[in-house]
Amino acid sequence: MSNRKYFGTDGIRGKVGEAPITPDFVLKLGWAAGKVLARQGSRKVLIGKDTRISGYMLESALEAGLAAAGLSAAFTGPMPTPAIAYLTRTFRAEAGIVISASHNPFDDNGIKFFSAEGTKLPDEVEEAIELEMEKPITCVESAELGRASRIVDAAGRYIEFCKGTFPSELSLNGLKIVVDCANGATYHIAPNVLRELGANVIAIGVQPDGMNINKDCGATDLRLLQHRVLEEKADLGLAYDGDGDRIMMVDHLGHKVDGDQILYIIAREGLRQGQLRGGVVGTLMSNMGLELALKQLGIPFTRAKVGDRYVLEKMQEKGWRLGAENSGHVILLDKTTTGDGIVASLQVLTAIVRNHMTLHDLCSGMKMLPQILVNVRFAGEHDPLESESVKAVTAEAEKTLAGRGRVLLRKSGTEPLIRVMVEGEDEAQVSALAHKIADAVKAV
Repeated sequence: MSNRKYFGTDGIRGKVGEAPITPDFVLKLGWAAGKVLARQGSRKVLIGKDTRISGYMLESALEAGLAAAGLSAAFTGPMPTPAIAYLTRTFRAEAGIVISASHNPFDDNGIKFFSAEGTKLPDEVEEAIELEMEKPITCVESAELGRASRIVDAAGRYIEFCKGTFPSELSLNGLKIVVDCANGATYHIAPNVLRELGANVIAIGVQPDGMNINKDCGATDLRLLQHRVLEEKADLGLAYDGDGDRIMMVDHLGHKVDGDQILYIIAREGLRQGQLRGGVVGTLMSNMGLELALKQLGIPFTRAKVGDRYVLEKMQEKGWRLGAENSGHVILLDKTTTGDGIVASLQVLTAIVRNHMTLHDLCSGMKMLPQILVNVRFAGEHDPLESESVKAVTAEAEKTLAGRGRVLLRKSGTEPLIRVMVEGEDEAQVSALAHKIADAVKAV
């Protein structure tokens, strides 16, 4: 991983107008990717985006680069990231490209690639693209240039796909659901999926203006949704992030239900239906309460590094079908190839309808331990995680918790942050320990 110049854990991401998210870089990236993909024979690439204003600029730059390399681009317009993974497969395209910075603010953007199978590009393909980036752009013969087209029914196709993951004998009739689309890519998808399955839907965060994506709404900020669920006396609330690969929920009492609890509900329902096949993958950040609850059910559980690509790798290694991050990335390999917020929410709704239980009651089998996360900004060469003073404070905290909790320090894969996480049975103690470690990190 470390020898790459541009590709991070989740594609290429940054502030719009600053390298690498500039029109000239993205043009070159489109060309480099086109050169590499052309070797594999196909000539078609799908391009989707979220609702950021910079999406227009970047999709045309990508398309120009691809065309110069002889590849044709098919635009879907604003679509959830998992929809591009799905459509790339159904259209037999060589690759799918998503222009999105997921849950980040509107002035960030990013580029992420899917293979023909709807999975993340293999490392060697990303490395081959980086190699091409070093060469000057050339143009294929005029007769070989790529064309551009639009897929007009992309949304309708994906809506049908999502509905197909919900049992045909059940319906959402009688359920009142508030859905928050974060003014992002699910705005014209999720409310329709839920309505067509029979739910009474109140949709918020469905007026994207190019700049309000993820702003005080969606999976990263549940306050608006919590307020509306209580105000409307709804059965539950669903919140997606800007590109639709994350889901967070709110129960009828306004309590947050995160990725760990969603994973627990889906795993337990899979066990009941005899469809679980193996165990469940979480991450280093998954709450210890999830581990204990799954243990009680006799469901094997293992942790991967943080990042949906690592969860997926671990799932494939074990041959398991279910994994998630507590941030709401839920991967259901029986249903699709990548984290999909809408598909994951439909599996929880299936459990609600099938068991005639509220979301609140479905969560009650799992007790979340207090978990405090402190983010410390850092810039510079020195790695605070290697510092003796930080190691000493961390060891001391672990001793205090005495096996009834966890301490985790890690660098963020997407921002210049050190994340300090402490978890245990006593919230006040956990908070004090987390801030003590964070202070030690800051001192470095």
